[in-house]
Amino acid sequence: MKNTSRSTWTGQRAGLLALAASALMAACGSAPQDEFANISPDKLYADAKDEAADGNYENAIKRLEKVEARASGTILAQQAQIDLAYAYYKTGEKAQALAKLERFIRLHPTSPALDYAYYLQGLVNFNDDLGLFGRLASQDLSERDQQASRDAYESFRLLSERFPASKYTPDARLRMNHIVNSLAAGEVHVARYYLRRGAYLAAANRAQQAVKDYRQSPAIEEALYIMVESYDKLGLTQLRDDAQRVLKQSFPSSVYLGDQAATNLNAPAKKPWWQLW
Repeated sequence: MKNTSRSTWTGQRAGLLALAASALMAACGSAPQDEFANISPDKLYADAKDEAADGNYENAIKRLEKVEARASGTILAQQAQIDLAYAYYKTGEKAQALAKLERFIRLHPTSPALDYAYYLQGLVNFNDDLGLFGRLASQDLSERDQQASRDAYESFRLLSERFPASKYTPDARLRMNHIVNSLAAGEVHVARYYLRRGAYLAAANRAQQAVKDYRQSPAIEEALYIMVESYDKLGLTQLRDDAQRVLKQSFPSSVYLGDQAATNLNAPAKKPWWQLW
């Protein structure tokens, strides 16, 4: 009786093992096949470019990832990395786009596409969909991520300094100017908030920082006014008078001076306003 039970268990165990093996083989047989297995990297890259041209960036990404892996160490793989970054950018995958660009810049410092890598890096952080020499007037970065704007500025600065003759540099410089003005507007926005809340020291400090960091921005006019008002409330008359003098000489028609005050001012100084302190 004992031997019969052991034989039964042995038979059941063998059956279970056979069933498991069959299931494993079936699973392996049903594993998805690589749809690009028999396509060369060159053909995959050409197909990816066609997909991207049609706006099918998800399809382009699938092919470019294969190209990057199969053509590793070649110029084609480098180009696939750049195109992947752009495709990620167009599909809203900002982190993946930046990671791809940072790796490209680190590994290929002599690449002829380095200027474009810097430009695209700035464009991703700029968080905008403008084309080359696009219109910037309607953009307002002061409400956006300030750190991203600073990162974009740094990428555009590196592009402008290292590749002044690049076809991407003129647009990068336009965007740099816009970023500076927007960052200044953001600082002044915070200073204005502090002023309205009666936090006069904080308002003065924030406005002073804007004046120091963004000297040629139009937002500096209001920053100087905030300094005048804040110092006046704090009883710091010398600092108030200094700020008011610079405001008058730099912006003689400023709305922050009042119509009568603007008409009685002397001619503006010849020096830039930031040299008037």
